[in-house]
This record gives sequence, structure tokens and C-alpha cells, in this order.
Amino acid sequence: MKSAVETLNPTRVRLSIEVPFEELKDSLDAAYKKINQQVTVKGFRKGKIPARVIDQRFGRGAVLEEAVNDALPKFYTEAVNEGELNVLGQPEVDITELKDGELLAFTAEVDVRPEIEIPDYSGIEVTVDALEVTDEEVEKAVEQLRERFASTNPVERAAADGDVVTIDLQAKVDGEVLEDGVADGVSYTIGSGELLDGIDEAVTGLEAGGEATFTSQLKGGSAEGKDAEVTVKVTAVAARELPELDDDFAQMASEFDTLEELKADSRKRLETTKQYDQATQAQERVLEELLKLAEVPIPEKLLADEVQTRKHNLEHHQLGQMGLDLEKYLEIQGKTLEEFENETSEQAIKGIKTQFILDELVNKEKLNVNQEELTEHLMRRAASSGMSPDQFAQAVVEGGQVPMLVGEVARGKALAVVVEAAKVVDTNGEVVDLEDEEEAAEATETVEAATEDKADGKAEEKNEA
Repeated sequence: MKSAVETLNPTRVRLSIEVPFEELKDSLDAAYKKINQQVTVKGFRKGKIPARVIDQRFGRGAVLEEAVNDALPKFYTEAVNEGELNVLGQPEVDITELKDGELLAFTAEVDVRPEIEIPDYSGIEVTVDALEVTDEEVEKAVEQLRERFASTNPVERAAADGDVVTIDLQAKVDGEVLEDGVADGVSYTIGSGELLDGIDEAVTGLEAGGEATFTSQLKGGSAEGKDAEVTVKVTAVAARELPELDDDFAQMASEFDTLEELKADSRKRLETTKQYDQATQAQERVLEELLKLAEVPIPEKLLADEVQTRKHNLEHHQLGQMGLDLEKYLEIQGKTLEEFENETSEQAIKGIKTQFILDELVNKEKLNVNQEELTEHLMRRAASSGMSPDQFAQAVVEGGQVPMLVGEVARGKALAVVVEAAKVVDTNGEVVDLEDEEEAAEATETVEAATEDKADGKAEEKNEA
């Protein structure tokens, strides 16, 4: 076999391959054997039909076609390895010459990973939010905890903001009561915004037994998006009572003995959350700067496939779970289809750039992923997918997605290297030290968000099947 590589552009090559006919012998033998198992000829046992009879009865062309189809992947792979090419996706193959007994010649055009020069990233400097927890934020956190321990007591008065009312609902569209538009005994907190628009104004001021009618656009069900005439009847009113903020509350709601200890713990938790947010912000901004420094050609077909994959995942996984289609989603977002497609293309370009640059950095820095790192990452991905670790691991293995998970962790470690070399300051001008054992894991999440890797989608598809 002879092969030559022609570079069409920085991301695409054409392989020209010539195969002497004698190198097709194994594929020809396999073709005759396969046809032998598929056909019957009177006078011959199944599987024992001579090659000359197959040629006479079914044509030498059918045998050659089967043999070439069998041989092409093998010779293409040999040419790729011989040319030391890092190919992306499937090739476009064109048979240019096929002379029986003499020669098979074909070309294969395929996208390749471009050569990338890693820029000097040591001068990257980014600014992140300062790590500050205010007294107001602590008070709000404690108040949210207090809300969870609120009690309700029936009252004989008109409903007011913050009260919990028990209501019966009936929705009509064009004067007809909807089959799925009736609900009795619904518990609703006035002001929560958890039901229909306009319901707060309708029930406020009503006592038990009171009734009101209002118009609202339905958010779900058989008449989703339509205006309905909604009748609401209040059957009970209850006032929410919050516990006193004192040491007794701290003992009831936590493991602490005093309110001050509870507040100190709330402050510590908020600081931890903000530290995580600060690290994520630093990684995102460092990644943005790194992408600006590097020149990365984008393969057109790879970009088209990535855009299509992102649209598929959005429509069939994310929106499907929310009961929305793309048209409704765009309406809610206030975007046109063209704007959505442009944004998706920009996101896909960023994802491809991120993957190419960080993969190159993984190779340059000789970064490896150990079993512990892979297991920790798999556990986290399983939790985010809503599957058990065993289910997720099985789906990933069966779907051939283990290399993808390894790649995610490796890219996270590569980004952590860049972040460590960068200068990160907060809005107060203070240098931020991000050296942390969790930094690589957090960087992996940042990379995932940029590249939108497909392991979750593949695992979910496998699980659904």
C-alpha cells in the first residue's frame, strides 16, 4: 500500500491511497465466504459454492464491492497511522480507480486536529469579586432557616400577604371548564408567586368561604399559554408564625447552643460558598484570557456537528424535562431562531477552542489522570445526572465514554496549571491565593461548562433505553 497526504487547510487533509490487488486477498476471501452464507445454488451445499460459480451467478462486481467495503477501513487506518494524523470524525471516501486483478485507488478527506502553539500564559492577570460576607447576608441566611421552622395556625380573618390559604381552583377557556383545570384543597402562600399570575390579588382580602374570579395565562396543561378565566374559592386561612430568634431557636434548628454560634456558622458557610464562587470566577476569566492568546483554526464539519449536538441535547434532554419545545423556549428567552443559532455557534466555537488548547497543554505538561481522580469525577457526574454511581458508570462504559471522562479530568488539571501561573486579584486589589486541593476538580467543572461534554447526555440516553 502507498499513501500520500495533501493538506487542504490547517484543519483538513486529503489522503491518496493505492492498494496492489494482492493485498485485497483477505478481503476477497471474506467476501466470497460472506456471500456463500447468504445465498443458495442448486447442486451445492450452503457455504460450499465455488468462487467461479458465485462470479457467474451473482457477478464479480458484487464480490469486489463487498471486498472493497471490507478493506477500505483497514487501509484508511493504516494510512492515518503512517501519516501520524490526529483525525476528527469520519472521512469522505471516493474510489478513484478499481482494476480487477491490478489496483484499488481511493481518496479520503477528513478533518484533523490543527497544530496549536501554546501561548505564554504566565502574564495572564484577572480580577475577581472580593471575598466579603456582610452582616445583612448572615441575617438573611438565618432568616431563611427561620422560615423553614415557621408554623401555621388557622385564623378567622381576611387573608393577607404571607398567609397560607387553602383554595379550590377552576379554570375555563372560551367558557368551557378544562378537564385538567380543576383542583381542590391546594395550599398556597400568598406572595410566593408559585401559582398563577393574578392569584395573589384575587385571594388577598378574602375570608374562608370567599370567592373571586380573575384572568390569567395558563403556565401548563392542555391549554398552556392560553388566557383562562379562573375562579378561586378560599376554604381556609392560616397565619404563619415564625419562631423567636434566640438560643432556643438555635438549639431547635441546629447543633449549636446559642444564636451567636449559629450566626458564626452561617457566616463560615457563606464564606465557603463565596470562596468556591471566587475560584470558579477566576477559572472562567483565566480561560477567557487564554483563549484570546491562542490562534485556533476550527474544522468546519466538527463545528457543524458540535452545533447540532448542542441543539439536540437542549431540545431532547433539557427542554424535554421541562415540558418545553424550542419554539416556546425561544419565546420565553425573547430570542429569534437566528439569534439562538448564532449564540449556539459561538458557544460551540469556544468549546472546541477550549478542548484543543487544553488537550495540547495536557500533552505538553504530561498530565496524567489517576484512578482516584477519575472515580471522584465519575461520582460527581453521576450525582449531577440524577443517576446512581453504578448506573452512571455502567452507562458510560457501555457507551464507550470512559476516555471522555478521562479527558475532562485532564483538561481540568491543565486549566488549574494555567490558573496557578496567572495573577488573580480581587476588586480590593488583594492577591487571591487559589491553591487548593479542590482546585483541579473545580477547574474540571469550568471546562465542562465551556465544552459541554456529552457524557451526561450519552449516559441518560443509555439509561432511558
